[in-house]
Amino acid sequence: MAIHPAAIVDPRARIAESAEIGPHCILGPDVVVGARTRMLAHVYTEGPLEIGEDNVFYPYSSIGVTPQDLKYKGERSQTRIGHRNQIREFVTINRGTQGGGMLTGVGSDCLLMAYAHVAHDARIGDHVILGNAVTFAGHVVVEDWAVIEAFSGVHQFCRIGRHAFIGGYSVITQDVLPYSMTVTPRESKVFGANKIGLERRGFDAGRIDQLQKAFRLLTRAKLNTTQAVERIREEIPASPELEELLAFIGSAQRGFIK
Repeated sequence: MAIHPAAIVDPRARIAESAEIGPHCILGPDVVVGARTRMLAHVYTEGPLEIGEDNVFYPYSSIGVTPQDLKYKGERSQTRIGHRNQIREFVTINRGTQGGGMLTGVGSDCLLMAYAHVAHDARIGDHVILGNAVTFAGHVVVEDWAVIEAFSGVHQFCRIGRHAFIGGYSVITQDVLPYSMTVTPRESKVFGANKIGLERRGFDAGRIDQLQKAFRLLTRAKLNTTQAVERIREEIPASPELEELLAFIGSAQRGFIK
């Protein structure tokens, strides 16, 4: 087991034999580290924390630490990290709270760039990219393949739909529609489908065009949401992506950005 002599590892931590713990890393009790995961240096962790396989944690990241929530009273909540993630410098991930399900989770194949903050009870899916200094309040849900550009902030209890793209310096106070490209220069606006991202992931032109038409009806046709949804169902052939979009709209409790 490759544990640097300058690391501090609680005897109650469980570390896979193929993992690597670099100098000045601190692993508290109830920290579980999976196979081939590497902590390069100066990584701080608190349990209960479960980390999967093939992750890389860069210097000065803090994982599983006490949430920044005054309602937290020391309950035994936890943090769970999947596989093959890259957690860059100064990233902070807080564990869950009693009021949010007791769990903060990050899926697999994600990139969290420097200074990103994942607050208590946030749930991040797979293949998610968070740009530098992206900041989540508590209880945020980010679905698979979403990309959030640098210095964006997301209000508590907001959802970011699958394959959504959020431009840099955005302020997100409502749900972000799946497949959309959303930017907030002065106020939050949807600028159609996330065309480039969807092309990169193998979506054909016909499916993207259907989504573009749906977003035009939602955001440019001067219709209220109910009218826009009716027009979408009447004018655009059904598809899994379209049904996912409409289901997301129907379940949005904070409203959604148009």
